[in-house]
Amino acid sequence: MEPSVWTERMRTALEKGVKGGKWFSLIDKVWKKENLSRSYERVARNKGCAGVDHVSTEGYGRNLERETERLHRALQEGRYRPQALRRKEIPKSGGKGKRPLSIPTVRDRVLHTAVRHVIEPIFERTFAGCSYGFRPGRGCKDALREVVNLLEAGHLHVVDADLSRCFDTIPHGPLLKRVEEQVADGRLLELLGTFLKQGVMANGVIREADEGTPQGGPLSPLLANIYLNPLDHLMEGKAYRIIRYADDLVLLCRSQEEAESALARLSEWVQANGLSLNKEKTRLVDMTQPSAYFDFLGYRFLRTQKSKRIRWTARPQSVKKLRNRLRSATKRKQGCSMERTIQRINPILRGWYAYFQHAIPGTFSPVDAWVRMRLRSILRKRHGRRGRGRGADHQRWPNAYFTELGLFSLSAARATVRSSA
Repeated sequence: MEPSVWTERMRTALEKGVKGGKWFSLIDKVWKKENLSRSYERVARNKGCAGVDHVSTEGYGRNLERETERLHRALQEGRYRPQALRRKEIPKSGGKGKRPLSIPTVRDRVLHTAVRHVIEPIFERTFAGCSYGFRPGRGCKDALREVVNLLEAGHLHVVDADLSRCFDTIPHGPLLKRVEEQVADGRLLELLGTFLKQGVMANGVIREADEGTPQGGPLSPLLANIYLNPLDHLMEGKAYRIIRYADDLVLLCRSQEEAESALARLSEWVQANGLSLNKEKTRLVDMTQPSAYFDFLGYRFLRTQKSKRIRWTARPQSVKKLRNRLRSATKRKQGCSMERTIQRINPILRGWYAYFQHAIPGTFSPVDAWVRMRLRSILRKRHGRRGRGRGADHQRWPNAYFTELGLFSLSAARATVRSSA
């Protein structure tokens, strides 16, 4: 809870429950100057891009006191209007197509965060335990750990579901009704409505949104969790189990019949609530069968042929994404020293390892070999040779050479953990 918003009296009311089950008089907590200032600090830590007004977080922060006062007065006097969202497309993790992001201005992101400070604790108490995405004290690894526990407990029939364009298709009316179940402050509800209808600027043209909670703003994940919360409770408590991280979800069941029933119930709820399943990506997976697998949050869960046990590794798209990041830092035609190049790629490798360190050991050696090949190619180019590092290059610049220069090795890091365990 944000201390500048949630006083001891409000905390007590949250714990014991408010009269009628709804919260009134919240808008004054949103425009509170301390809340707006703390919200800017949170936005600045995230280091996001500028919006359509081209004002960066640093630029906004240079006049923070003045900007906070202007935003405070605009909200109090009912003059606040959000600016259009800046459309930016990023590659999808699967490598096919692009994901649209709609980036608010820094001022609007500050206000999104201020609203989130006010309403998040109210709705957090209603969220199901199977929801892990964008919640305080929860994350990807918690969701993955629960998937592993369920697989080891015998939930080997999996519904690998994909909600098609979930964030972009959530209907505004039903979403606001779900907010109204807990919040009865008319001005705050009106403010949320203006956020949902923010226009999106693409190619110089502003298009007003009539559905969806555009990805890119601090408030969007919370609104999506509010909308999908009834689905979590519908599926929770059944023989099968649901694990959801934002719009990524899997259902783990003990039998084929349970899996088919779970998929039917999921499809019915999704259709009734204005969403849709991607039929090409949604499938039933029987993990008792050889070579069966499913992907979730960057990992691939699979059944090995020899031991016939469930193992997990980085999905191929996750490795491909890592290689794409490293390519730009290991181009052959670059002027910096090998030491400097290694210093640039080490944080990328360490970050990737921190997330995938629980993958099977065979995940890491191919990545290490590929990285050293890229570095040998740089050295080969500097010695007037063409092509990729190969052949005698392994003797000219052995693995120990890069280790001495400080190159982070995924395999070595994993071996250290295994030996200490």
